[in-house]
Amino acid sequence: MLACKWTSFHPDGQGMNDPKTPLSEMRERIDSIDRQIQQLISERANHARTVAKVKGEGLSAIDYYRPEREAHVLRMVVDRNQGPLSDAEMVRLFREIMSSCLAQEDPLKIGFLGPEGTFSEQAVRKHFGHAAYGLPLGSIEEVFQEVAAGHADFGVVPVENSGQGMIQVTLDMFLTSEATICGEIELRVHQCLHSRSGRLEDVHRIYAHAQSLQQCKTWLRINLPDVECIAVSSNAEAARLALHADDVAAIAGESAGKVYRLKTVAQGIEDRADNTTRFLVIGRTLFPPSGNDRTSLLVTVNDKPGALYDVLSPFAKHGISLNRIESRPAHTGKWQYAFFIDVSGHIDDDALQAAVRDIGESAASIRVLGSYPVALP
Repeated sequence: MLACKWTSFHPDGQGMNDPKTPLSEMRERIDSIDRQIQQLISERANHARTVAKVKGEGLSAIDYYRPEREAHVLRMVVDRNQGPLSDAEMVRLFREIMSSCLAQEDPLKIGFLGPEGTFSEQAVRKHFGHAAYGLPLGSIEEVFQEVAAGHADFGVVPVENSGQGMIQVTLDMFLTSEATICGEIELRVHQCLHSRSGRLEDVHRIYAHAQSLQQCKTWLRINLPDVECIAVSSNAEAARLALHADDVAAIAGESAGKVYRLKTVAQGIEDRADNTTRFLVIGRTLFPPSGNDRTSLLVTVNDKPGALYDVLSPFAKHGISLNRIESRPAHTGKWQYAFFIDVSGHIDDDALQAAVRDIGESAASIRVLGSYPVALP
């Protein structure tokens, strides 16, 4: 009869009685750190719940959400970061922790240009984390409407691309909407070409949002000069359409390709290496200063010589940095224009209040669209 000798094995493949190796010791140390991290996250979540109870019963997530506080916390994360993870990665991790803590009782509802898989949805996740409830909508106009009606706590809308300039429909909505700008997001945009077959030679039509077609026009001219390009409401809608025909491709982000089970034909087809889209967070409330803010103003001017000078000179007079100015038809009469102006600082700052008072003396109207934290990495 043979005697069997039983030996217990560690998952690493080392016997339990074997001496510890440097690798096994390092893994034990990582496991210990993981336990500490999990314990501290749970402790943070309990403190967040206590804060909610102190504020009062019956409140929703929007009553607890404070973008100025989040911005302050995340800036401290960046200041403390010594690597090896990048500032953007550290911000993303802490954003998800805060998102989950906030959503314990009732997650924020965030409207965005849908369907699922758009760059707008990516911007929502970057700013609010994955614990927020995303509400995909059919148009930018509908995002404004759902926020105004209270069906969405906040909305995320594109306002500017680094290569193609301002998104005019978003600016025009501020002419009639009472929405307040509560935040901004900068999203690095990588465009891909997706199709059902994954073969470039099969492509005879391309669907994409008009902005994406413009962002990729050089690549398309070189690689697919004879292909028909068709603009649709969103890149995710383009991906959905591409799912139903072998000769159709879509320009969309990597996530849209995965959502609609398409194969990637080409990656990084955007013409500019720094292709970035700026999004605005819209809501119904003006929040306090965060310490590093931007203010957006909507100014209409009277038709007289020096009208624009009268609007801009108070900023220089009071030492305020002008970040951006854009003009649009004011929709109040023929040849009348409104100016969208972004400046550094919060509307509660004494210098900015003084500048706004000076502008009000000569402008036809002036409205503070919002003061909000400057975008983080």
